[in-house]
Amino acid sequence: MLDRRLLFVSGKGGVGKSAVAAALGIVAARRGKRVLAISMTDRAGLAAHLGVPKLTYDPLQVRPGLYAAVVDRSRALDEYLGLQLHVVRSLPTRQLSNALSVLADTAPGIREIVTMGKPIFEVWREEWDLVIVDAPALGQLQSYLAAPQTITGLVPTGAVQEQAARLESTLSDPSTSGLLLVTIPEELAVLETREAIVHIDSHRQIVIAGVIANRVLEPLGIATATVAAVPDGPPRAAGLLHAGLVEAQSTWLNSIPDDPRLPFLFGFHTPGEVAERLAELCEEFV
Repeated sequence: MLDRRLLFVSGKGGVGKSAVAAALGIVAARRGKRVLAISMTDRAGLAAHLGVPKLTYDPLQVRPGLYAAVVDRSRALDEYLGLQLHVVRSLPTRQLSNALSVLADTAPGIREIVTMGKPIFEVWREEWDLVIVDAPALGQLQSYLAAPQTITGLVPTGAVQEQAARLESTLSDPSTSGLLLVTIPEELAVLETREAIVHIDSHRQIVIAGVIANRVLEPLGIATATVAAVPDGPPRAAGLLHAGLVEAQSTWLNSIPDDPRLPFLFGFHTPGEVAERLAELCEEFV
C-alpha cells in the first residue's frame, strides 16, 4: 500500500478517512520515507489528527520525515500558470489567477483539475517518497477523478490538454497511484463504498489499493446464551447490545473485500491520539 508514490484516502463522510490518512503518513515517516500528507478540501480534519492548529498551502513539518499541507485553489492555480503552463514570471500571475478563479469555480472540471493537480504535481517534483492525500468524500471524489478526462474532452490540443493527459496517465498508473477506501461496518457507509468500487473499477481512472473497515467491534468472546443468562441489569444489557452490534457489523463486513480491519477505540481520545493508535495498528498490514 505504501510502496506507491501517491495514495488517495477517501470514504463516506464521518468514517475516519482523515484519521487513517494521518496514521498512514505517520507509519511511512517512521519507516524512513519523506512524506507529504495533503488535504484537498478540508483544513481541519487532517490538521487535528496530525496535532497542529492549522495547515497552509506551504508544507509544514509536523514530525521527522512527515510534512503536511492543504490545497488552496487560488494558490494552486497561480502555481499551475507559472510552472506548468510557463507563464512568464514578469506577468502578474497572481492577478491573472485571481481573475481566473471565477472560471475555476464554474467551468466543468476546472475546479477539480486544479485541486487534483496540486498533489499530483508534488509527485512530479520528486521531493517526496510518498504523497498521501486526504481526499474528498466519496460523493465528491468521482468528479475529481474524472476531471482530467473532462478537460481532455473539452480541450483537444495545447498545453492544457497535455497537462490534463499527463494527470490522467499518473492517476491510472497502478505503480504510481492508488486509492484507499475507508468505511465503517454500517449500511449506508458500506453501500456507498460498494457503489464507489463498481464505478471506479469500471472507469479505470485509478486502481483501488484496498478497503479499510474502521471502528470494528471485537466479539466479547462469550456466547450470547451465556450473556442472556446473566441477571437483568446493566452488565447483561451491555453484553447483549455488544453482541447484537457485532452481529450486525459482521453482515456488512462480509459484503466488502476482506481487507484490514481497524478496531473501535473505546474511551475518550483526541484526534492526535486516534491517529497515533491507528498508526500502531496499521504497522501490521501496510
